[in-house]
Amino acid sequence: MNRYFFFAVMVLFAISSCKNQKTETVAEPVSTDNVLSDQEKADGWKLLFDGTTLNGWKMYQDKPADAWGVKDGIIYCKGSETDKSDLRADLITVDSFTNFELSVDWKISAQGNSGIMYHVSEAHDAAYLSGPEYQLLDDVGFPDKLEEWQKTGADYGMYTTTSRPTKPVGEFNTTKIIVNGAHREHWLNGVKVLEFEAWTPDWEKRKAESKWKEYPQYGTMKSGKICLQDHGGGIWFKNVKVKTLQ
Repeated sequence: MNRYFFFAVMVLFAISSCKNQKTETVAEPVSTDNVLSDQEKADGWKLLFDGTTLNGWKMYQDKPADAWGVKDGIIYCKGSETDKSDLRADLITVDSFTNFELSVDWKISAQGNSGIMYHVSEAHDAAYLSGPEYQLLDDVGFPDKLEEWQKTGADYGMYTTTSRPTKPVGEFNTTKIIVNGAHREHWLNGVKVLEFEAWTPDWEKRKAESKWKEYPQYGTMKSGKICLQDHGGGIWFKNVKVKTLQ
């Protein structure tokens, strides 16, 4: 057989084999962000963020702020892009909560500062004047001198953490806050970093010795909004979910 003829036959055979070969499709990875598992649903968890809109949220005191948005399944505060005081506001839930377990994934920018507040009332000039705050901060890169009660996981201005297992700036952390009557717990990346009882003599003493001494309503509410703080932007949230406690 002529070698050129043999070569041509082999090429045609190879082309035919490729055409007859089934094309394998690679399944797109399924995102588990902003989705409750069957077990979570059975346990009573509810999503506070649907992954695409800010439904169920509003600006504190309905201020005309435009510092918050949703992109790629994440709530983000772009504060520095709209750095005008009259266009900034904290983001709060429409619903109020009393006793609950809250879970939130968050990441922060370099030198970023924010927080998660609860039992917030809109009867004050600012959300932090009523609701206790789980502090979120770039503890390593923040440019100012910090007190322990200003660092991530602290009950801002009141209680410090026993540890601080934060992830590097730009990576998502998981925060859990448990509020059951006076009992409070702060968790960070699976570690309980703080536990205290509100309205005790110790709590009252700390309040009297802090900036909150000038704000008698601070920390006294037993129900209120959950709040994400706009402290200049550079903060992102996802997987925001809550479970009501009896």
